[in-house]
Amino acid sequence: MSQAQSNSLIIPQLIVGLGNPEPKYDKTRHNIGFEIVDLLAETWGLSWKENRRFQGVIAEGTSRNNQKIYLLKPLTYMNRSGQSVRAVVDWYKLTSTDVLVIYDDMDLPIGRMRMRLSGSAGGHNGMKSIISHLGGQNFPRLRLGIGKSGQLDNTVSHVLGRFSPEERKIIDKTFPLVVDAIETSLIEGIEKAMSLFNSQTVTL
Repeated sequence: MSQAQSNSLIIPQLIVGLGNPEPKYDKTRHNIGFEIVDLLAETWGLSWKENRRFQGVIAEGTSRNNQKIYLLKPLTYMNRSGQSVRAVVDWYKLTSTDVLVIYDDMDLPIGRMRMRLSGSAGGHNGMKSIISHLGGQNFPRLRLGIGKSGQLDNTVSHVLGRFSPEERKIIDKTFPLVVDAIETSLIEGIEKAMSLFNSQTVTL
């Protein structure tokens, strides 16, 4: 691969999982981003440290391909996630395209993921905050399907609720695929990972 080609690849350096910090939110649909970065830290042997400057917990080290990587869980609550992300980006002198944000999406069924190079917040408060603090939509993201609530007035309790046992089985089968997608993006770039993983569906 030529230098020009390698420069055109979008390779994440900071992977952000979105969620809410209190124990009562553990394993809820809205906290699936936290679960993924926890799994990445475990997979890569990284340990979490709270950092008040970043208003979050951060893990740093190297991924399996020996790339320098940072993982972040903002502790600001979802609708102020951008404050934490911006603090890390500024401190490590990263650009917005170095950031991969992982979060829940009601518009995708459980068992689906969708990686994109950019896009709107789609009504997600964590993403609205990050777009605001990074000054635009031009950063990669990985959306994980949590399914619809089925009731228009039940959205909040749906995203803050937990998966049913059947849904949890699908989610647990999806997680290794999500790790594969992220590790592919670290080696071959976001677009390659998109082409390989966006069309896959996990079922029981």
